[in-house]
Amino acid sequence: MTKRHLVIATRKSPLALCQAEWVRSRLMSHHPGLSVDLLGMTTQADDMLGVTLRQIGGKGLFVKELETALFDGRADMAVHSMKDVPMELPEGLVVPVMCEREEPRDVFVSSDYASLAAMPSHAVLGTSSLRRQTQIQALRQDVQLRDLRGNIHTRLKRLDDGDFSAIILAAAGLKRMGLTQRIRAYLSIEECLPSAGQGALGIECRTDDVATQKLIGELNHLPTFQCVSAERQVCRQLEGGCQTPLAAYAVIHQGVLSLQALIASQKGVRILRARHQGAPWQAEAIGSLVAEQLIQQGAKKWLQAFHAE
Repeated sequence: MTKRHLVIATRKSPLALCQAEWVRSRLMSHHPGLSVDLLGMTTQADDMLGVTLRQIGGKGLFVKELETALFDGRADMAVHSMKDVPMELPEGLVVPVMCEREEPRDVFVSSDYASLAAMPSHAVLGTSSLRRQTQIQALRQDVQLRDLRGNIHTRLKRLDDGDFSAIILAAAGLKRMGLTQRIRAYLSIEECLPSAGQGALGIECRTDDVATQKLIGELNHLPTFQCVSAERQVCRQLEGGCQTPLAAYAVIHQGVLSLQALIASQKGVRILRARHQGAPWQAEAIGSLVAEQLIQQGAKKWLQAFHAE
């Protein structure tokens, strides 16, 4: 039976609502006569902005309440930033669709300085991501790093209020919110490798909800799905997430999927890197090979050290 009405579970942050609204408009455009409502929700992570993600258990708390709404039937699907989705999904849920990826890089935002290199010694840089912190420290050990959480507007306000000399954000969020004018410089992939799934939106639904999967299927962007699948497999095999300085990024060029990943030690003193390439349909196998390369270099011991803190 074809559904004529869908409910999307989403966080209530401005960016999350913007992303859910984008999915809503795309669905209604593809399926004339379909009605789609948004179910805005506040997650545990949204309520605990005073502590770091490591302290509250990681980014999985951004999606837990949304998944509960799927299980109890209040929503048919949930829209997530793929970088926030845990590597292992609850039994009964699936992410069958990933929309075309937005800009995956991180960006430097500041009112006073044009780039990371232009910052003076001991200037204060804000970001809560261990992945970013360790890679930034590898480039600028003389910069002071401080935790910064909250939605995009909250972070920009703290920058404007003078709490930080500069902050690092994901380019995708600023672009989706129409705030590209705040970007002073893009960090290259070589300077700061993105997190797995950064810039990509995923749509999660119940595994047995075939009708919903059929409706959302047209929004799937296969190259994005393949690249993000390879990236997430690295993290899955290493059992790493946002609480660890682990990065993975894949691209497809001329029919070849190229994946690179890294894990950094504290303060970016040492960085282990690995890469592999192959056919896009072998995405997860490529991810496993890259993870194994990192494991052979000692990545498991580094991850255990971070988990033990």
